[in-house]
Amino acid sequence: MNFTIEIEQEDDGRIIAEIPDLPGVLVYGKSRDQAIALAKALALRVLADRLEHGESVPEMANVFSVAA
Repeated sequence: MNFTIEIEQEDDGRIIAEIPDLPGVLVYGKSRDQAIALAKALALRVLADRLEHGESVPEMANVFSVAA
């Protein structure tokens, strides 16, 4: 599974990073790189939470890609 991180810029300059395949993974960053890093960290927390609660998680090879 490869999660695509979608990036948008708000009018105020903040960057939004979202992983649509993981509901709730939406973060704001001051820069593109920060937003991507925060999205990856939150996604890993969501996946860890799923594991802890016995829910299924996707295969972990090639987990992230970034959409232009």
